[in-house]
Amino acid sequence: MDKRKVTVVDKGGPTDPKGLIFEAYRIDNIIKSDCRTIFLDWALSLPDGKDPIDSISILLKEYADMPLNHPMTRVLREGLERVGQPRRRGGWRSRQRK
Repeated sequence: MDKRKVTVVDKGGPTDPKGLIFEAYRIDNIIKSDCRTIFLDWALSLPDGKDPIDSISILLKEYADMPLNHPMTRVLREGLERVGQPRRRGGWRSRQRK
């Protein structure tokens, strides 16, 4: 039996209203692609005006006691890195429309 210290996290709290991230950490043998799908659903369900960077940072703190190699932890860290990086849009999307 694994005797890790686990922080109590509210299912359906303000940073995870649907409890998606909460459940992802409790699924046995979850894989990274499943975590990406869950993360996308979580990100799309953020309320308007809610900063995704702040929300991801809070989630990483809430689940800090989970293994660093857990697929959801890796997806959250990747999300934090990618959200913060501006992307250049080229081609027809960057041109002015009349």
